[in-house]
Amino acid sequence: MLFNSLQFILFFVIVTTLYFSIRHKYRWILLLISSCYFYMAFVPVYILILLFTSIVDYFAGIAIEKSNGGRKKFYLAITLVANIGVLGFFKYYNFLNENIAFLLGGFGIQDRMPFLSYILPIGLSFHTFQAMSYAIEIYRGNFKAERKFGMYFLYEMFYPRLVAGPIERPQNLLHQFYEPHKFDMVRVSSGLQLMAWGLFKKLVIADRLAIIVNNVYEFPTNFEGISLAIATVFFAFQVYCDFSGYTDIAIGAAEVMGFKLMTNFNRPYLSKSIAEFWQRWHISLSTWLRDYLYLPLAYSTSRKLKKETFLGIKTDYAVYIYATMITFLICGLWHGSSWNFVIWGGLHGIFLIVALLTSRPKARMYKKLGINKQGSAFRISQILVTFSLVSLAWVFFRANTLQDALYICTHMFTGIAANIREVLHNHAAIKTIITLDSGRNFAFSMILLPLFFWIESLQRKGDVRDLVRQQPVFKRYFIYYIFIMVFILFGVFDSSRQFIYFQF
Repeated sequence: MLFNSLQFILFFVIVTTLYFSIRHKYRWILLLISSCYFYMAFVPVYILILLFTSIVDYFAGIAIEKSNGGRKKFYLAITLVANIGVLGFFKYYNFLNENIAFLLGGFGIQDRMPFLSYILPIGLSFHTFQAMSYAIEIYRGNFKAERKFGMYFLYEMFYPRLVAGPIERPQNLLHQFYEPHKFDMVRVSSGLQLMAWGLFKKLVIADRLAIIVNNVYEFPTNFEGISLAIATVFFAFQVYCDFSGYTDIAIGAAEVMGFKLMTNFNRPYLSKSIAEFWQRWHISLSTWLRDYLYLPLAYSTSRKLKKETFLGIKTDYAVYIYATMITFLICGLWHGSSWNFVIWGGLHGIFLIVALLTSRPKARMYKKLGINKQGSAFRISQILVTFSLVSLAWVFFRANTLQDALYICTHMFTGIAANIREVLHNHAAIKTIITLDSGRNFAFSMILLPLFFWIESLQRKGDVRDLVRQQPVFKRYFIYYIFIMVFILFGVFDSSRQFIYFQF
């Protein structure tokens, strides 16, 4: 059941109406049944996988809380192995099998395990990380284990965040299922507005950009130069609007019923560094990786490295390099079972490491050249450089194969000067240079992206919904009218276009 479908709209209306129509003590049951139905609308039998891991996590959580020392670690290991094992089997079995077969083939060994044909359970990676955070928080003493299995299962199955996050910590979400939520028209209106904005980003911007991106990335060898560059930039905005659009719908749907999910995006393409980008992009994942992977790795490694230098590198730098690369390689692998995703994650790790190792030389250079780091020109240049690096990494994220990604990277700047000259002398040439279609989608995209940037920029002054509510009635409804008209005129109403992160 996709968020951009009429089926979901009907589901949302019925569930929300029933939620406010029944007594509080029965609402969690309604949400649990509804969430199970929501998940089973994809592949019904896969709910048994989530049920299995949830049963393991539920009992392991109680056992962790009651235990000490080695037994506490043992029960934590059980839940981690169960979750990672299920994720590894369904998501990485064929990937590992293919690579092992390739290595054995180098030694003349042709025997290999059979490849399995199945559909990856939707949202399994998000479910796994949320389940692991529950066990780890109990292990660290930050949260008491939930005693009601149904309530814990709802924590895992809550439909707004079930498929693609945000990845919630138990101390943020679980207690909210016990709290009564009264019908509040202001809150309901605010949640619906956020859902509408999420649908706008998905249907009007992301799916419109996808038409051009798909035309180029499905047949990259048919293009070079400016076509590849523009498709790559368009994908950067497609994936952002697609994923943040899903998140807005999820957060908005939860807000309508009175639940507060964590913020997952904060205008990431205005970041002035890769480090800042990861503080603004997919925040629930980046904080998960920081708290449960990077910091433990850095701490354990720093305890083992007693020397001031390690292999000629200062110990604190060596710890940062090691922990950062491991974290981002795993981040890439979490996204997908292919070397493209591993390279995507590795590139971000390299960007961060290079930024650290060059920070002092750059500071000395800026000082010597008299560059004002607080000036607008410097900030804009940093934003452009960061966006360029992020977009370059996106090539590996989007390309169908490693060969396609390498072709795009090596041909992206081929003949750009000639393309520009051709367009300047013959405006109609843009139709053949940019995309395989008539060029209408390109024109629409160039109109919609500035509109999107303008609305995003308003968030610096506060929540756009609050800004709209503060306007006079006539002006407010005029804004709604313009929004609806743009939505109708430019939206791509194809319910088969699922959200990109559903595959993870």
